[in-house]
Amino acid sequence: MSDLATTAATSQEPTVLRELNLLSYNIQVATGSSRFSHYLTRSWRHVLPHTDSFSNLELIAKAIKPYDIIALQEADAGSLRSSYTNQTEYIAEKGDFPYWWHQSNRQIGRFAHHSNGMLSRLKPLEVSEHKLPGRIPGRGAMVARYGTEEEYIMVVVLHLALSRQARMLQLGFLAEIIENEQHVAVMGDFNCTSQSYEIRRFAERTGLMMPEERHDTFPSWKPMRNIDHILLSPSLKVKKMCVLPESASDHLPISVNIDLPFLLSA
Repeated sequence: MSDLATTAATSQEPTVLRELNLLSYNIQVATGSSRFSHYLTRSWRHVLPHTDSFSNLELIAKAIKPYDIIALQEADAGSLRSSYTNQTEYIAEKGDFPYWWHQSNRQIGRFAHHSNGMLSRLKPLEVSEHKLPGRIPGRGAMVARYGTEEEYIMVVVLHLALSRQARMLQLGFLAEIIENEQHVAVMGDFNCTSQSYEIRRFAERTGLMMPEERHDTFPSWKPMRNIDHILLSPSLKVKKMCVLPESASDHLPISVNIDLPFLLSA
């Protein structure tokens, strides 16, 4: 467990929240794919810096600004391809998020530094990071708690593997962490649809709820797969869940507005 990084100190009076706005966004290291051909023509952007990187990060920061807690996947923690910029920190600064955290998952020399990120307008009680199991290392999850020791909401940020076998292991690992918790939100890139066996089994074990409506997030220019998800405990009542229509990535961000079962101080 580690302390949360901050972008700025704040002396404002605490605000009492009765609802939360959550958002999950796979930002594709600000590559900016907008058609299938870009996977070939822009593949070099995954190892070398490019001129659109910072303008894409600015667009991402603008899109997430209205939200309280953000889950980022496929962020770069500082390497050649990101011009040695920690993209989570950069987005936090541009979006005026006072708290941020990144989890380093895989580093490929000086060319790429894969990470998850979390941005927050609320100060959590704690943030812990976990390496997820799998034959190929490099997947992770972050777990944050907001509220008090007696009453809190647990927020999990994750990015699962491409293979079903690995996802089964990873969701089983996470289920052990959250299955006895009362108020939980799990959000991220699951790399599988809501109808997949592994998600259905995970939901059955943990009691988490999938949205009733389908929300396709991939690919961003012609969404046809719902692989980015926000799963919630039944105690967290959904007011609105939607996919944002524009993206600087090959994924669209997915958001949810929830009613809290208790008052939360920000």
